[in-house]
Amino acid sequence: MVMACVSAGLGIGIIYALWFGFTYLDKYVKNNVTVRERTTTLKLVDVPMWVNEPLQKQISTAAAPRGVLKPDENTARLVQKNLAQGTAWLTDAKVTTTHDSIQIEGKWRKPLALIKMGLSKWYVDSQMVVLDFVALPNLPIVRVEGLQLTTNTPQPGSVWQPEDLTAAIAILAQLERMDKIVTPDKPLLYEIASIDVSNFKGRENNRFPHIVLYAKDNTEIIWGAEIDNWQPYLESTDQQKLAKLYDYYTKHGTLLGPVKYINLKDPQDNIPLPIDKY
Repeated sequence: MVMACVSAGLGIGIIYALWFGFTYLDKYVKNNVTVRERTTTLKLVDVPMWVNEPLQKQISTAAAPRGVLKPDENTARLVQKNLAQGTAWLTDAKVTTTHDSIQIEGKWRKPLALIKMGLSKWYVDSQMVVLDFVALPNLPIVRVEGLQLTTNTPQPGSVWQPEDLTAAIAILAQLERMDKIVTPDKPLLYEIASIDVSNFKGRENNRFPHIVLYAKDNTEIIWGAEIDNWQPYLESTDQQKLAKLYDYYTKHGTLLGPVKYINLKDPQDNIPLPIDKY
């Protein structure tokens, strides 16, 4: 009888000890899981105003495709690698960690032109770097028309330099520069819809303007030959063309209006040319 009680007591004690031990171990394991899976916030630092939420989300996804981050140096190195391989929008990206976040900063590539070919469309910045398409309604991005067709769509991050596109980008870059200097409060580029290079170097008809820009109301802005090539065609200089255009724009406050075209290439135009000012 005594032995039976002892055996029963031992059995109860063993069961209690096992229960207590498993409970303790379970608590210990749960605490370990919490530490191991501690995650952190991904932050983009010094983001330009034109970078909207969809583009920020795209960058975050490229930086952390799996969406789970731990605040340590190994993760920072992985994020740096992911950014280098997964997006062309950021250059010289720098990734740092804090106690509760991983921070990303770098130089943002700003698209200047939009190219559409078939069902594909992409951007190009002033350095001719290709960027994948993300709708950016707050930027004055100009559509480039009349490019010679290509069989291979350029990949994001690649430098794409067909001669006619290079000529278009050179003009748009000059307009962007003038906007910063002359009309920073109301940039002229916001009124430009497209630039047509279909007759680049007179490849369709040498008697017609080689490059023409179109305002958003379809007003023609006759530029002429590509940058640095005005002399063989006896056109206004590039500086005169810019001065004529911005003189017209500042005088009227818009490119949109009653005129059908604005001729920049004719050197005989009696338009004031405040070149030295620019």
